Amino acid sequence: MAGPTVRYHSFVADSARWDGFELRDGDIIISTPPKCGTTWMQMLVASLVRPEGLDRPLTRISPWIEMMTAPLEEVRADLEAQTHRRLIKSHTPMDGLPDDERIRYVCVARDPRDVAFSWDNHHTNMDHDLFVQSRIAATGADDLAELGPPGPPRSDDPTERLWQWVDEQPDPSVGIGCLAATLHHLSTFWGRRDDPRVALFHYSRLSQDLPGEVRRLAAFLGIEIDDGRVGEIVAGASFAAMKADASALAPGAPDGHWRSDSQFFDQGPKRRWADVLDAADVRRYEARLAALDFDAEFLAWVHGP
Repeated sequence: MAGPTVRYHSFVADSARWDGFELRDGDIIISTPPKCGTTWMQMLVASLVRPEGLDRPLTRISPWIEMMTAPLEEVRADLEAQTHRRLIKSHTPMDGLPDDERIRYVCVARDPRDVAFSWDNHHTNMDHDLFVQSRIAATGADDLAELGPPGPPRSDDPTERLWQWVDEQPDPSVGIGCLAATLHHLSTFWGRRDDPRVALFHYSRLSQDLPGEVRRLAAFLGIEIDDGRVGEIVAGASFAAMKADASALAPGAPDGHWRSDSQFFDQGPKRRWADVLDAADVRRYEARLAALDFDAEFLAWVHGP
């Protein structure tokens, strides 16, 4: 890897916040596109790293270092004070992350059609005014001019919002919430799939065989685990358990970013796109994929079994 060579900078996040951060041997970076199972994977890794349990909100144990709603000094201070093996959340593609032989990188993919529905719930549930206030209070507004105008306003029609998400074509370095940006992020990890420091997971396989995926994750991280512990982690990371503990597990919950913390965990593994998109919609979606021109093997992995 030769990084970080690309800066990913949006209203929400800035990968330049990695610059100067002191990494440690064994640090784990969990980097997924938004709405692909980030919090789920954070919970799994946290449960492996901290068998004693979580003593603080998950977002404090595994902070999103690039997030612009918290002062960077505070985020770094939290991480520097940790004595356990650190797990750091990221929504930055592989080519924008620090390159360090001591680090393990975990990425999770999800069928983009499900990501689109999860994004819609995310936006509906967010207190946007409070989020903007938090961002400006934490990091100011001096960079907004260089970021350019925001994307098109969201439609009142949920079907139209779906196609806005599918069809939007932002600069990858400033866009994170659309099909093109999701695929770009995942492609940077797919290109490093043979690197022993990188592990690729898929939302569908986590849903179908969570015990097996927990064992695979533990092996990748070099953590010994028995069947009893696997069962405990699976129970704690079930959809129902995480939804019930949403105030401690949902990102942004301590800061009041959600109208409902529990709604952050909306539908779990249910594949809603198959219940909504008809044959014509599927053809339109496939045409958009063809126009984006990603490798066929990569797209087969992204869309899952």
